[in-house]
Amino acid sequence: MNAPFISSRYDRDMLVTSRAVSPSLDMRPSRRRVVLGGLGLIALAGTATGAYAGVEALGLVVTRYRLRPPAWPQGRRLTITVIADLHAGGPNMGLARVDEVVAVANLLKSDLIVLLGDYFATHRFVTEVVPPPAWAGALARLRAPLGVWAIFGNHDWWYDIAGTRRALDAVGIPVLENDARLLGDAPHRFWLAGLGDQLAYRRGHGHFEGVDDLPRTLRGITTDDPVILLVHEPDIFTEVPGRVALTLAGHTHGGQIRIPFIWPSYVPSMYGARFAYGHVVEQGRHMVVSGGLGTSKVPARLGVPPEIVHITLG
Repeated sequence: MNAPFISSRYDRDMLVTSRAVSPSLDMRPSRRRVVLGGLGLIALAGTATGAYAGVEALGLVVTRYRLRPPAWPQGRRLTITVIADLHAGGPNMGLARVDEVVAVANLLKSDLIVLLGDYFATHRFVTEVVPPPAWAGALARLRAPLGVWAIFGNHDWWYDIAGTRRALDAVGIPVLENDARLLGDAPHRFWLAGLGDQLAYRRGHGHFEGVDDLPRTLRGITTDDPVILLVHEPDIFTEVPGRVALTLAGHTHGGQIRIPFIWPSYVPSMYGARFAYGHVVEQGRHMVVSGGLGTSKVPARLGVPPEIVHITLG
């Protein structure tokens, strides 16, 4: 592999470094991350912009955050790799691409790897079906000292929750669903909590019933050690207490296709652009929303390239 293109930018209390893993495309997506906005899915069809959006969906960057949340012990270092919204399936996330994601994630050598749901593609433009045993087999090659942990997303529930459960169970990747586990050794222990999906059942147009239970999840935390919370949809952040040091979310794809002034209307969140992407700080509480890796609706991205997130706490 050729040496990747590397660019960096500073944004107040975080450092973001993006590395393009496909330098031959010379797309340099990290430089466009802030400039481009939103979505006009239909307007993209048959245009040069649409063609570029299809190519950008084939890129891969690593986005780095260095955070010091108030609820995380000062000086305690923990590194986390976040893989969100894989949506395995061609044309942009075939099995070879999933293998590439796994290889890059392992190169980061994080203490912990978390998977934030939506593991397979469901749009009507799928050109390569990647069945659950295949994508799970690839994810089984992920390695981290504190383990690889998963939650479910809405697409897992809507299209094949039983198959998704079987696939992750078969390769030994534990799923946290309204549950919490104490990880690490004293005095560096922390809780890793995972929330059930908030949109698990479709109950009519625009109406959903979740399997999430935040109070139950928090009741499982029985010591004063710090907490990291995994959620698929970021909207729950308004209810997350300050006791949680960091919330990690996916689901939004960062807007996926950002056309100026339009994209916030297409973000799958009741809060529009508020929780669409990146490092969110509200009332001292911290959340990172990953732009994810795969695609929904159409196999295209614009202004928010596929990303693996790497977080350093402390």
